[in-house]
Amino acid sequence: MHTKESLQMQLEQLGIDAAGTLLVHSSMKSLGQVDGGADTVLDVLSDYMKDGLLVLPTHTWSHINAENPRFYVEESPVCVGILPELFRKRPGVARSWHPTHSVAALGRDALAFTNSDHHFDTPCARGSSWGKLLDRKATIMLVGVDLKRNTFIHGVEEWVDIPGRLTDDHQMLYTVLADGTEIPVPSRRHCGLSWSEHFWKVDEVLERKGAMYKGRLGDAVVRVCDAALVAEVITDMLKDNPDLFADNNPLPERIDTADNL
Repeated sequence: MHTKESLQMQLEQLGIDAAGTLLVHSSMKSLGQVDGGADTVLDVLSDYMKDGLLVLPTHTWSHINAENPRFYVEESPVCVGILPELFRKRPGVARSWHPTHSVAALGRDALAFTNSDHHFDTPCARGSSWGKLLDRKATIMLVGVDLKRNTFIHGVEEWVDIPGRLTDDHQMLYTVLADGTEIPVPSRRHCGLSWSEHFWKVDEVLERKGAMYKGRLGDAVVRVCDAALVAEVITDMLKDNPDLFADNNPLPERIDTADNL
């Protein structure tokens, strides 16, 4: 049974900057048995990052669409797990207003970090929270999930302007605030292949380049990513090969062992 104390110790051993910005993608099940369950995990993360900024994705892309176009900031449930669903409801947590790819943040500059996502018509625009992760040289921690769940890589694809990732047309979606105010947010959507299912291909490259290392939290394998280095490595790879994530095959030997990336 993992406890608050044992999880705190493991988090410290991972060497994450407690005064920086930490984004967490997670699988609660992967952690194993935790005394106090998901709330204990959130307590540990919040306490550890009390002098920094803790961010969790609160995506709603699976159920906010043209047929169900209203995203209720205070009410719409997330589609990416129990930890972000509980986190968004905690006191002091700010949730951004993007209808499909919102985030929730707690700590230093939380309101400033989340205040502009609804001004953009794409899921991971450079000026959104996803781009701010790069500006802040954030850490991205993948708890019990692999790179296929790293939304930040979608952002890199957007910023490099890889073709075929987003629809040309817009869906008219609406963000609804607590007081009932409706904000129209015309939105382009991810399209084409399941690109993120192929992100695992760069796992070894990121680790070798020092952009990612692995550890443990509870029973879970954890990937700790340097957002700035991840963006640098993947940007170079996409510029060299825009079809990098177009299939689910391992990288060719030529790319996987290259020293000039």
